[in-house]
Amino acid sequence: MSNYGNKQKHESKNPAQRALLHRFKQTAVAMVDQVAPTTVLEVGCGEGYMLDVLSQARPSLELKGIDISEPAIAEAKSRLGDRATLAVEDARDLSASGQQYDLVVMLEVLEHIPNPEQMLPVLEGLTKGPLLLSVPWEPFFRGLNFLRGKHVTAWGNDPEHVNHWGRRSFLEFVGSRFQVLETPIVFPWTMVLATLR
Repeated sequence: MSNYGNKQKHESKNPAQRALLHRFKQTAVAMVDQVAPTTVLEVGCGEGYMLDVLSQARPSLELKGIDISEPAIAEAKSRLGDRATLAVEDARDLSASGQQYDLVVMLEVLEHIPNPEQMLPVLEGLTKGPLLLSVPWEPFFRGLNFLRGKHVTAWGNDPEHVNHWGRRSFLEFVGSRFQVLETPIVFPWTMVLATLR
């Protein structure tokens, strides 16, 4: 995801968008609480917005964030300081190292990755059990974009989104490799708390 697009989303002045994002973040914190982890890895942490929320809501968590974007990690470091360990790193390399975390979080990333099924075994190698994942809930996400005049020529589709899941199809995608535990409603996103089988 481009840094501009992510910043625009998280720093929007639109009250409806801010309310939806606030609910999304609070639901993510509630899902983290269900797992009660000590260590949390966020894959594709971008500029650190979710890690910022987690560090403020649960200061005792040991947080790590990785992203392949150097500018995003630089901004995340300025946002989080020493509240999280941050690195420009590929999840595949980290998974190969054998390092594991109590909870792995990957929010709003899978829709950007070609061949996303190849990411599932990588995530499996990083977690000691639980995963928290989310993607846009299609076709509603695109519809809302279109209605607010965003990406109108593409019928609301973000050009960086190469995968499009409805709620059921994303649950099936995650369920193909993991056991689905919770699927809270956080419209217009699909969020899934899952664990290793």
